[in-house]
Amino acid sequence: MQESDLDLLVRAAHQAGDIARGFFRADPKVWDKADNAGPVTEADLRVNDMLETMLPQARPGYGWLSEETEDVSDRHDASRIFVIDPIDGTRAFIEGSRTWSHSLAIVENGVPIAAVVYLPMMDKMYTASRGGGAFLNETSMRVATSKPVDESTVLAAKPNFENHHWKDGTPPVIPHFRSSLAYRLALVAQGRFDAMITLRPTWEWDVAAGALLVEEAGGTVTGRLGEAPLFNNTHPQLSGMIAGQPQLHDTLLGALA
Repeated sequence: MQESDLDLLVRAAHQAGDIARGFFRADPKVWDKADNAGPVTEADLRVNDMLETMLPQARPGYGWLSEETEDVSDRHDASRIFVIDPIDGTRAFIEGSRTWSHSLAIVENGVPIAAVVYLPMMDKMYTASRGGGAFLNETSMRVATSKPVDESTVLAAKPNFENHHWKDGTPPVIPHFRSSLAYRLALVAQGRFDAMITLRPTWEWDVAAGALLVEEAGGTVTGRLGEAPLFNNTHPQLSGMIAGQPQLHDTLLGALA
């Protein structure tokens, strides 16, 4: 019996973690990407090479989209594709913080159907399948319950809280930060935080897996304009993302300029 797509992603994530741990806090080689696209380490590339070999071999009909692989148009010919960030939170990885993750998703006709966000240094394996719920280490997750805006915690980088993004100034939420977008989404799905926002164009590989985690945990996920996020776009970016407890999501979306 063939393993499920989700089980395949879990197995791949464990192998990715085994590789990345070998480079963590071991002075890995670091390069700056072109066009100020951020740093990449030899760990990112080694993990990507493993995944790009393992996953297409297991699912030869699936397309491929990864942060660390040159994009090719033939992914548009596949109904299902892998959407991969070998290490999400590379800056955290370089700095020695444990909050980086492996973000792996399978997208079918633009919609995530299986997702893993794995933090190997924290032994956190977040998983979700469409219609099958969301889990942390096999324990079911739900988003937080509704609370007043001024008691709500929101994960985002500081620029997202600047007043010019909002109609009537920044909402009085309690701001927090984690460097990995995938981990931010996982924490929202877990109910540890009430919402996350990123208001600039967002790469698909950063959020495909985490978006499914939040949805399957009962949250609401949209782009910054309120649109349903669709993946496998010709240019693989979304308008941004707002994800969280449904009432808070709607409040934040309505408050945006």
